[in-house]
Amino acid sequence: MSRRPSRRIGDGGSIPFIGSLQSKTRASPLLSIGIMVVGAIFVLGYMFGGSGGSNSNVVSKIESGASCTTEIQQGLPYLKKAYGDSLHKVLHVGPDTCSVVSMLLKEEDTEAWGIEPYDLEDADNNCKSLVRKGIVRVADIKFHLPYRSKSFSLVLVSDALDYLSPKYLNKTLPELARVSTDGIVIFAGYPGHQRAKVAELSKFGRPPKMRSSSWWIRYFVQTSLEENEAATKKFEQAASKKSYKPACQIFHLRSYN
Repeated sequence: MSRRPSRRIGDGGSIPFIGSLQSKTRASPLLSIGIMVVGAIFVLGYMFGGSGGSNSNVVSKIESGASCTTEIQQGLPYLKKAYGDSLHKVLHVGPDTCSVVSMLLKEEDTEAWGIEPYDLEDADNNCKSLVRKGIVRVADIKFHLPYRSKSFSLVLVSDALDYLSPKYLNKTLPELARVSTDGIVIFAGYPGHQRAKVAELSKFGRPPKMRSSSWWIRYFVQTSLEENEAATKKFEQAASKKSYKPACQIFHLRSYN
């Protein structure tokens, strides 16, 4: 990935008003000090307002883009309506799984685990603690998941499958079904709507492939995964009552019998 060009302040090597200060050699000391103060204020305003501020806002907007992991947090009340007791033992698979697991553990009578498909970078103390306890694991989801069959009642997946080619989806989806008993909920990006965070491109190695709902449905049929129609209906009914419109595609699937 190409590195973003850095922006430097004052590429000309000069600070505003320095020329004025040098030309007025006979000005009074108070006038010189006043001009220097005004110049300093101007420079600081330029650095933190005009240049640095606008740049940070742009980066913030790019990096904050639509996140399906965030969508899980927003959609949790409706997942509870749809799955009820099935949320008592949950596995989340996807980036930033520590935040999802931490949120789920705050729910009454809910046990939660997580798989981070990529290296954990700049993990906070809470995330490091979850890893030490074995609640969160770093694992390559393109291969066998490190859990026994039917270890979890429900598996939630976000911001992970969009980065896999069909070759690896053929292995990953059956694994997600294997370790669950009551279903799988997949949060996937809409074509043209979601972009990877700038900071994550180097981690994922490629931009995500945003597939249409028809593409996913055909693929689920090929892998013998059936829609969980009851859960889908309950989720949509609960969401419509609160006028909740997900920013990601949400698929409710049954586990293998």
